[in-house]
Amino acid sequence: MPDASGMTPLPPGSTIGILGSGQLGRMLATAAARIGLKTHIYCEESGPAFDVATRTTRAAFNDTTALAAFAREVDAVTFEFENVAVETARHLALHLPVRPGAKALEVAQDRLKEKEFIAALGIGVAPFRAIDTAAQLSSALGAFDGPAILKSRKLGYDGKGQAPIAPGDDADAAWRKVGAVPAVLEKRVAFALELSVLVVRGASDELAFYDSPCNSHEGGILRRSVVPSGVLQDDLSRARDMAGAIARALDYVGVLAVEMFYLGPESPAAERLMVNEIAPRVHNSGHWTIEACAISQFENHIRAVAGWPLGSTKRHSDAEMVNLIGKDALDWPRLAAEPGTALHLYGKRDARPGRKMGHVTRLRPRS
Repeated sequence: MPDASGMTPLPPGSTIGILGSGQLGRMLATAAARIGLKTHIYCEESGPAFDVATRTTRAAFNDTTALAAFAREVDAVTFEFENVAVETARHLALHLPVRPGAKALEVAQDRLKEKEFIAALGIGVAPFRAIDTAAQLSSALGAFDGPAILKSRKLGYDGKGQAPIAPGDDADAAWRKVGAVPAVLEKRVAFALELSVLVVRGASDELAFYDSPCNSHEGGILRRSVVPSGVLQDDLSRARDMAGAIARALDYVGVLAVEMFYLGPESPAAERLMVNEIAPRVHNSGHWTIEACAISQFENHIRAVAGWPLGSTKRHSDAEMVNLIGKDALDWPRLAAEPGTALHLYGKRDARPGRKMGHVTRLRPRS
């Protein structure tokens, strides 16, 4: 029976096309196989997802001939990272369902557009200014009257394309550090912790939410996610409402991660949460769902893309997910032997500093 978008749910044996070949694509492909769906990875470079997919294509994202051949081989398309060209998503959408759609990419790829989009929904974000020159940076920093962070509008992730700055600092140096490209200056917010809300929206507009983990970072890279977060239930409920509103405004289908600052219970209730950024894909902070939930974020994303009913997001255990970054992964013999620990290695050969090589999830009885 067709869903609300007019798409009949894809039967087992259908093929989901995935743009991108990283570890998220690898885990999506594994989840698809569990429910009898095939996957075809399309990317400019081979990566961890190539090792587990049914089929692979290595070609440029602007190669319309290769994209047309790819579209003939798959039944629906998704992506595993947000820097896929918007034009690629739009081109494929002429031929078959692309979920989520190009709008989500367009918003998430530009930090200024992202903040303006979220603020227009009446959802709180940190004070920000568009910066196009070093002179504008000096002026905006004075208006904030406190520490801030300068971020390139595009292509920044895991702390890349960012420069902390405070009144009196060298604006020219910060401007050069982010590449002297269009940027956004954000006022630093004093927050108690960072949360991510993992919302999955189906093609028929149903919403489901995983428990929100508390996240900690090192060097701009996510190190650890823990559930439960310890945040008050009323505040978690409001965080889910905010994430759901963003998903619906984007006409989003699949898993969306909304990263937030939680200012703490001492702040006024209406001001305790601010959105930091969104990720239009399955997310690192949701890796724990593989072991701690019957249906992981990866399977639910595939279900949504295929037009299937969403699975349960209920958590049966408390969980801690820790990223293995660089040489951390060389400790795999000890981690593999550690009781109660699930080890995931992504098949990457070079354990470079700052590179996500795998993760571990530790489960405890639900408190």
